[in-house]
Amino acid sequence: MSAPESLFVRACKCLPVERTPVWFMRQAGRYMPEYRAVRKTHSLIEICKNPQLAAEVTITAAEILNIDAAIIFADLLLPLEVMGSPFHFSAGEGPVIERPLRSAEDIAALRTDSAADLGYVAEAVGLVAKHFAGRIPVIGFCGAPFTLASYMIEGGGSRHYIHAKKLMYAQPEAFDQLLGKLVSVTSEYAAAQVRAGADVIQVFDSWVGCLSVDDYCRYVLPRTTELIQALKKTGAPVIYFGTDTSTLLLSMQETGADVIGLDWRIPLDEGWSRLGNRGAVQGNLDPVVLFSDWKQVETRARDILTRAAGRPGHIFNLGHGILPETPVENVKALAAFVQQYPVKFP
Repeated sequence: MSAPESLFVRACKCLPVERTPVWFMRQAGRYMPEYRAVRKTHSLIEICKNPQLAAEVTITAAEILNIDAAIIFADLLLPLEVMGSPFHFSAGEGPVIERPLRSAEDIAALRTDSAADLGYVAEAVGLVAKHFAGRIPVIGFCGAPFTLASYMIEGGGSRHYIHAKKLMYAQPEAFDQLLGKLVSVTSEYAAAQVRAGADVIQVFDSWVGCLSVDDYCRYVLPRTTELIQALKKTGAPVIYFGTDTSTLLLSMQETGADVIGLDWRIPLDEGWSRLGNRGAVQGNLDPVVLFSDWKQVETRARDILTRAAGRPGHIFNLGHGILPETPVENVKALAAFVQQYPVKFP
């Protein structure tokens, strides 16, 4: 770990801090002119696979926003390639899996022995950690088993997850084998990021909100717990993030994650209460609020901080990533507002 005593890491551990730490998902992205300039000459995948470029866009965003943590620039789907499931990005459509999984035979053919081929991400983490030299921590990340499996089965984005759920229900053993293979690769991949200097790992389960509580507990919770427990052995706190997961919060907490992400669909204090006010929480401003005038942004941010009530363990963030075309000045002003907001312990 490069900044173990930072505000962000302390908040992840529910330790008292003098102010609320703040960072943003997708803080290096298309809303930022500096990032768009890099994208004029490099594709997203080219940036991800070039440690110097990935470190550059990570550092640039963190410094422009004067934020409390830098999340490494990478793509959620990178592990799929080394497993034998290639993908590409289609303009206007997002990621496209070139050979979607449709059978137990497809899943059996996936590899789990090449996670080291993703070492370029850990190298980028090391460059960012060296640059900040303990001034702010570095966040590494990986995808959660269900979300990555859903991409692999659906072939890309989805609204109803028909293929993923069909395989889950009809061939539960094969589905579990897929999740197990993903845990094997992503746990090694994320642990390498910690060894390179990442202070915290965030596990993205962006699609898990499509599941009922029963289905989550039966088909997903065991393997997700396996992943998070493996990551906790690195010594780095683990954030477990999902969207539309208000009904799943208690079950998500069973994974043992140190921090649970809350999206904007539930008030922060209510979400924390559902978790028994145990552990840390992250969130939870609606990203679209940042398109409003500053008075609206400030009012919404103040409400979240009021609901947190200064209790140790709150990390301010959005309920999801910063959207393209978001006004940069609003993002910078929001970070400054949170950092200046006084913490009053109950």
